[in-house]
Amino acid sequence: MTLPRITSPHATGANRTQRVMLLVMAATVPGVLALSYFYGIGPLLNIVLACSFALLFEAAILTLRKRPVGFFLKDCSVLLTGLLLALALPPYSPWWLILVATGFAVVFGKQLFGGLGQNPFNPAMLGYVVVLVSFPVDMTIWPAAHSVDAASGVQHVFFGQAFPDAWSQATVLDALKTNSSLTVQELWSSNPAFGKFAGYSSEWVNLAFLLGGVFLLHKKLFSWHAPVGMLAALLIMSLIFWNGSGSNSHGSPLFHLLSGATMLGAFFIVTDPVSSATSVQGRLIFGAGVGVLVYIIRAWGGYPDGVAFAILLMNLCAPTIDYFTRPRTYGHQAAKRGFKSGE
Repeated sequence: MTLPRITSPHATGANRTQRVMLLVMAATVPGVLALSYFYGIGPLLNIVLACSFALLFEAAILTLRKRPVGFFLKDCSVLLTGLLLALALPPYSPWWLILVATGFAVVFGKQLFGGLGQNPFNPAMLGYVVVLVSFPVDMTIWPAAHSVDAASGVQHVFFGQAFPDAWSQATVLDALKTNSSLTVQELWSSNPAFGKFAGYSSEWVNLAFLLGGVFLLHKKLFSWHAPVGMLAALLIMSLIFWNGSGSNSHGSPLFHLLSGATMLGAFFIVTDPVSSATSVQGRLIFGAGVGVLVYIIRAWGGYPDGVAFAILLMNLCAPTIDYFTRPRTYGHQAAKRGFKSGE
């Protein structure tokens, strides 16, 4: 009797790497549209350049490592890295700035550790922090909403033509951090672009990324623990240290939730399954740690926004968090930690 050869009846899931990456990229669409509404083609130029550079760097390193280029590129992970980095950078960033940031993200943040699934730090945030520390002036040039036309933006990106002073402005986080004499109401009334809580454009951009995050939660691509932990910790810290609207105010809870890269970090960076904690308890602690550090850096640190720094610092803590929050294995009375002699 001849027996047919068939594969084992292993369960297969729909969440392949490529599909997960594409869904996450699709979830950024509301945020991309909001950014494009306020800043024109600037965010789109960032995305095109960052994704193109990311593909080139990934292909070059894979070739040097003698790995199949097409096989690894088709998982779209490097495209997601480029996309998230592009969204974090200021609109109309110079091409060379994007090149440096993307190079560090892909080469030193991902491939140096062995590629997808091996990186201890979030690659996009690593690339962002490198250029933030190295080129602080270029990283603080944010154009005013609806102020830059396409031709001027292209000239600035590719040929270095400076924006007129009227086209650039300090972000709300910058303005609040450097304020020393005006009350919050006076500061806000002095610039209508600051909106009601956290900057007119920033409020809508953060709400758009929140919408994308809810979509990912609905698709069950990650659990709610890390983003909720981050947002809850940021909310609690801002409530504890909120001293009203005086000239030394650090901002209201709504200000911190809707300003900077809060929602982008909470739903698209903190939820990275590779560089964050893995246990349920660990994700809550990881997210809460990010939220606390974001507030500390915003209120007392040297940079207006601390999302990238907070995430990288908590990436360092992720293995320790996992060690102490390891769940109990079925059939054992307690979680097993470390190695005993004789094993």
